[in-house]
Amino acid sequence: MPIDDGTRAGRRAIRRARARRRSRVLVPLVVSVALVVFLFVGVFPTRSLLAQRADIAAAEARLEMLRSANAALDERAEALRTDAEVERLAREQYGLVRPGEEAYAILPPAPLPVPDAWPFADLAAATTPAGPVDEARP
Repeated sequence: MPIDDGTRAGRRAIRRARARRRSRVLVPLVVSVALVVFLFVGVFPTRSLLAQRADIAAAEARLEMLRSANAALDERAEALRTDAEVERLAREQYGLVRPGEEAYAILPPAPLPVPDAWPFADLAAATTPAGPVDEARP
C-alpha cells in the first residue's frame, strides 16, 4: 500500500486500494444474494410446480376412473328401467312368476351316505365337546 504523501497520486492509490478491498467483499456478497434470489425465484417454485403437476395427474386419473364407473352405472340404471330387465330380475332373484304360470324348484340331490367307518366321522366326534365345561375346577 502506498504511503499517503498528500499528493494526488497518493490519494488515488489509496482510493484504488479501498475499492479493491470493497470489491473483495462486495463480489462474494452480490453472488450470494443472487444465488439466494435464484433459489427463491427458480428452484422452490419449480419444486412446488412439479408437485402440483403430479397432484393434477393423479386427480385426472381418478376423475377418469370415476367417469367410467359413472358411465357403467348409468348403463345399468338405464337397463333397469326396461320392463324386460325388471321381469328377469324378479324371476331370478325373487322367484316370481306371471299369473297362470307355475314355478318349479329343483331340489339338490340327496347327500351320499357315508359309511360309519369313514375316518373323518370319528375325527368330528372326537373334536366336539362332550358336555358343559366346569370352570370352577382347577
